[in-house]
Amino acid sequence: MGYRDVYDSWKADPEAFWMQAAQAIDWFRPPSRALFDENAPIYEWFSDGLVNTCWNAVDRHVEAGRGDQIAIYHDSPITHATKGITYADLQTRVATLAGALRARGIEKGDRVIIYMPMIPQAIEAMLACARLGAIHSVVFGGFAANELAVRIDDAQPKAIIAASAGLEPGRVVHYKPLLDQAIELATHKPEFCVIFQREEEVAKLIEGRDFNWYGFQYGIKPVDCVPVEGNHPAYILYTSGTTGQPKGVVRPTAGHLVALAWSMENIYRIGPGDRFWAASDVGWVVGHSYICYGPLIVGAQTVVFEGKPIGTPHAGVFWRTIQNNRIKSFFTAPTAIRAIRREDPDGEYIRRYKLHDLQALFLAGERADPETIKWAQEHLGVPVIDHWWQTETGWAIAANPLGIEELPVKLGSPTVPMPGYDVQVLDEGGHPVPAGTLGAIAIKLPLPPGTLSTLWNAEERYRKSYLSHFPGYYETGDAGYIDEDGYLYIMARTDDVINVAGHRLSTGAMEDVLARHPDVAECAVIGIADPLKGQAPLGFLCLKKGSATTPEQVVRDVVRMVRDDIGPVAAFKQAIVVDRLPKTRSGKILRATMTRIADGEEYKTPATIDDPAVLEEITAALRNLGRG
Repeated sequence: MGYRDVYDSWKADPEAFWMQAAQAIDWFRPPSRALFDENAPIYEWFSDGLVNTCWNAVDRHVEAGRGDQIAIYHDSPITHATKGITYADLQTRVATLAGALRARGIEKGDRVIIYMPMIPQAIEAMLACARLGAIHSVVFGGFAANELAVRIDDAQPKAIIAASAGLEPGRVVHYKPLLDQAIELATHKPEFCVIFQREEEVAKLIEGRDFNWYGFQYGIKPVDCVPVEGNHPAYILYTSGTTGQPKGVVRPTAGHLVALAWSMENIYRIGPGDRFWAASDVGWVVGHSYICYGPLIVGAQTVVFEGKPIGTPHAGVFWRTIQNNRIKSFFTAPTAIRAIRREDPDGEYIRRYKLHDLQALFLAGERADPETIKWAQEHLGVPVIDHWWQTETGWAIAANPLGIEELPVKLGSPTVPMPGYDVQVLDEGGHPVPAGTLGAIAIKLPLPPGTLSTLWNAEERYRKSYLSHFPGYYETGDAGYIDEDGYLYIMARTDDVINVAGHRLSTGAMEDVLARHPDVAECAVIGIADPLKGQAPLGFLCLKKGSATTPEQVVRDVVRMVRDDIGPVAAFKQAIVVDRLPKTRSGKILRATMTRIADGEEYKTPATIDDPAVLEEITAALRNLGRG
């Protein structure tokens, strides 16, 4: 069966499609049906089934005789440590940690916050919670104390599992003082904390509240998996909200298992014993879906990588890791590839390593511009697949389903919708627009298994944020179009579609033009207030290392290129050359913050920012231009 047959079979009978997909996982009690729609537009999947995530990710592979295969490979170019953990070893570790948590009173439904760097213990903590039916909420390690406190008050965890420190190139990030400060700030206080002490920094423990990771588990008997209902929350993951109050995305257990198992096989073409690597962080949704759960659910090997695409120690570290682990499918953010390309424009590092096992590079997290895809394709010689999804959906809305059929790549498109997603492009009134027309991207309800069911303790906010603007649809917040072949193009966040003298223009389309300039490594376009046209586009350019062209000439070139490609209607007349762009730690460019600076408005430094100093550089550059 090809993609079209599979998608059509879902559309013809969604119930049968998902009940068949549910056979890929182990149930304590199979569900009587797939969709539970009694409370529409709040939908649930496999609600009356009984299941356990940890059993499906760990124990069943040991039972099947595959306990001696590697489950987790830890690679830290910062500490120079490498270590493989087998499924049997993982089962012992997780069952013992779960036993220790239960001995301190953690039961099904209790919340546990996990605040850890990229070490195997972070995965073990997630799986130990899943084993008990406790609901984990991973907070990105090193997040500011105030942001952690907000999440403590919202999730009200009974326990917090943390590490003493995280490691960045050239510096130690002190987690424990941040954790102590967050607990001090929070109204809700956890009953206890478990601290994994790293060799690089041993933190001071508070008597009676804090326990050392190993001492906490000493003499504890391993415990079995606790069956939970299909609609029981597996985890809460906070995503930044427009109000400053983070939104706690709730992921129900059974749909999560079924969707991830389906996606590993059909999108990433990964099965038992295969080696898969998602270069992300456990604090993000990619880390949940494709570092921790997805690969382990299908019995593959996953990589926990503590490093950066460049600087740990060089721009070839990704390719070295792929070679040494014989990675079959690799997943990272476009921003990581752009950083590597900027340091190594000719792909010299790629040629140093043997990447024989690599079948594809998958990109997600922010729009993959065509120039980055072309560069990666040319140097890697494998399909480079952009796919599109969100924290809220938990897995791909649109992708090139390698495990079903490798579809022709169209540069700039994450290809086609996956089964479960009826993607529509709507005008402001909520009416579908013709092929090729820019509009708001929405998904017809119900969303498929694996997606969010609600926001933690905030159902009304869930309805208002996602379901109210276009009744009967989930509003993605992205803008784009679908072409005549059914390929989807994500052009910008809805907020980034700018209105220039009455013309709705996509900043993403302009960025594609800028990225084509041979000296441009990375770029962003924002809309700034203009007294005549309402809004005008402004470009930001980061140049490649060793670029011989003057910055002034590059600016003149790109202004001409946008005029030639998009037309005078774009009114693209200004661009600034900067050393770097402000980004979140997951690689998203902070366009909205840049716009506020350019328009002289007050702004709050986002908690997710990678380096706040970049905003000062952007402010200075805008001031030189007479903005901000």
